[in-house]
Amino acid sequence: MTSSEFSYYRKKLGKTQKSLSGLLGVSIKAVQSYEQGWRSVPLHIERKLYFLLVNRRRNGTGRRKDCWTLKKCECKKECPAWEFQAGHLCWFLNGTLCTCTAGHEGKEKMEICRHCEVLTSQL
Repeated sequence: MTSSEFSYYRKKLGKTQKSLSGLLGVSIKAVQSYEQGWRSVPLHIERKLYFLLVNRRRNGTGRRKDCWTLKKCECKKECPAWEFQAGHLCWFLNGTLCTCTAGHEGKEKMEICRHCEVLTSQL
């Protein structure tokens, strides 16, 4: 995640740097550093930020689409996203069976998920 993306998403949430730092469990200096590009955004902070964005309350914007629907998944019943009814959070879970991320975890998986329609359609 770039510094400008981090800043954009903070503003999209309507949060100050101080309030976002509390939600992310980091110091205000860390948030400032992410936005200025002095520090790269760690993967666990990026995932928390996406989680907040995806789960914010919306006013009549419709229902979230599950990954198995968007991707026409054939192995959904073996997947953790299906088991925990978290099809809109598949990018957050390890061990999912999406054909594009199967066998990838951590940074590799997040690199793929950043561009996936499941996540981007919710941001």
